[in-house]
Amino acid sequence: MATLTISPEEEKRVKALGFLSNKGTDNFSGRIITKNGKITAEQQICIGEAAKLFGNGVVTYTTRLTVEVQGIPFEKIEDFRAYLAKSGLQTGGTGSKVRPVVSCKGTTCQYGLIDTFALSEEIHDRFYEGYRTVKLPHKFKIAVGGCPNNCVKPDLNDIGIIGQMIPDYDEDSCNGCKKCSVENVCPVKAAKVVDGVLEIDEEKCNNCGRCVGTCRFDAIEDGTRGYKIYIGGRWGKSIAQGRALSKVFTDKEDALNAIEKAILLYREQGKTGERFAQTIDRIGFENVEKQLLSDELFERKQEILDAKLHETGGATC
Repeated sequence: MATLTISPEEEKRVKALGFLSNKGTDNFSGRIITKNGKITAEQQICIGEAAKLFGNGVVTYTTRLTVEVQGIPFEKIEDFRAYLAKSGLQTGGTGSKVRPVVSCKGTTCQYGLIDTFALSEEIHDRFYEGYRTVKLPHKFKIAVGGCPNNCVKPDLNDIGIIGQMIPDYDEDSCNGCKKCSVENVCPVKAAKVVDGVLEIDEEKCNNCGRCVGTCRFDAIEDGTRGYKIYIGGRWGKSIAQGRALSKVFTDKEDALNAIEKAILLYREQGKTGERFAQTIDRIGFENVEKQLLSDELFERKQEILDAKLHETGGATC
């Protein structure tokens, strides 16, 4: 364990600013916030310079797509933050609140169905920045995946968003080909020609969009883009796989509103030290889903934000 020469109060203060004690030393790692892991070349240079000027010259990258500069002495923390600010960078990303958003590269990936960078930046601005002063029962993590490949494991976050492409299937255009191109391309075997007509099993279909545009007779010319939202995922000592809401959101604002309602529900009905997954288990998934698909939480939003948190709860993890 580190032997710190600063008071516990000072250590707590700088931790809230994103500075974590380096084991066995009196130094800290400064955690730099990115919007879904994306920074400019100029910001990258600034981070490197700051690491040499104020740290030990080592830069690391976290699983949450933030950047950490190691070996920063306590007395250099404020100078380090000021140096980063010149390039529009800030430290943080700790505490019982909404954490920085994680996103895949679905905007440039061949499988990406939605603009993951734009969506995650909007989530960052609205909930990481907008809810920065809102204390929650525990940390709250959000991840955005561009397609059902789930590269950033959205269903292992408190909230996970997965891009969708719901195939617009015109059965009248189907010729029932013996070698169906749609059936052949479907990775989850949800499409199958039965009695001369293509059938798509909606229970199996994960809306990956691979089938769109593959039919030679234009049975699936296009699809409807949307967002599947998972709630209650968690990764760590205790693992929970998130469950998807029954509704696939085809309107971005509706999807963003569902995220905000989840945060409000967690603040109002979660208990201190309890992760969102535990809150959902305690009060019931069906109950939570019903609240997230209605507007009742919005109707008492200010009341929820002004209220004190429940002070007893589950184990921290």
